[in-house]
Amino acid sequence: MPTAAIPAPVRQLAADHVTELTEVATELLDTHGSATSPALLAGLAPAGRRLSRGLHETLRPVDTADGLFVLRGLRVDDAELGPTPGHWSTVGPAGARWDVVLLLVSALMGTPIAWDGQQDGRFVHNIVPSPGHETVQTGASSSVLLTPHTEDAFHPGRAHLLLLCCMRNHDRIATTAASIRRAELSAQDVAELTRPVAPILPDDAYEDAQRYGGRPAPVPTLFAGEDGLTLRFDPAYTPLEDAGATWRAAYRRLEDQLARVSVAVSLEPGDVLVVDNDIVVHGRVPFTARYDGTDRWLKRASVRVPGRRTRPDGEAAEHGYGQAALEAWAA
Repeated sequence: MPTAAIPAPVRQLAADHVTELTEVATELLDTHGSATSPALLAGLAPAGRRLSRGLHETLRPVDTADGLFVLRGLRVDDAELGPTPGHWSTVGPAGARWDVVLLLVSALMGTPIAWDGQQDGRFVHNIVPSPGHETVQTGASSSVLLTPHTEDAFHPGRAHLLLLCCMRNHDRIATTAASIRRAELSAQDVAELTRPVAPILPDDAYEDAQRYGGRPAPVPTLFAGEDGLTLRFDPAYTPLEDAGATWRAAYRRLEDQLARVSVAVSLEPGDVLVVDNDIVVHGRVPFTARYDGTDRWLKRASVRVPGRRTRPDGEAAEHGYGQAALEAWAA
């Protein structure tokens, strides 16, 4: 559980920037009819170039050791939004404009990506508690701690940035986050964890990937990048029991350090939490879902930053358990 009382950094959107985003998003949705339209996805980059320089500056990628910030200033009309769905696949059209707003924000930071094996290849995922999934280690869970992890850690093509946009959070349920740049590890532990010892397996949101026949390859947990350590971390899907005692002890110390520096972020409707997926692990505290239309509802987008070098070169040879990443411009 998070112990740090340090608030998450906030970037405040100016009122005219909010107007820009919402007007361009509405225009794109009116023109193309759906947030999943290939034509809309292809139009994101040109639309982004029309936005003001000040908005581009506010929406620059994460650039501090905290590895995250909260973008604030957007407003969600709770009544207009409609009830929280019981499953991502039953989300109605009411939230479609927010899909496009989040895609525009993503497009200013890099290239939005999706996965052919998750939520039907959509570029914006709806994160809601689902009956029957209360105890699994995915975003559909509720009653268990969602273990801090790197998003899509099993895949070499995972996002550089993760965006979580809050639609509803009446109960102020916290997202947890911890930066490897705030952790304190010995040189010996860093050396141990930069060795590729254990694989990271696909999580329960990727059923096809879990059936993939290729042999799992061990991957490094830590990587010494040009400007500091990065990490690839998902203990819930890492077979720790297959590793040696020295490596496991270093891994546990890393877990303890991440817990020590973890912060809890209770998003308000309209807030967008932007996380550097190379240096920050994120999770969620447990809660009791009501399934009455008022539960927590987030939208999630994933972004790659072109030209970024924060990962070992050897990742390019991984099979990714057969999962293909889709890029918005090529959709």
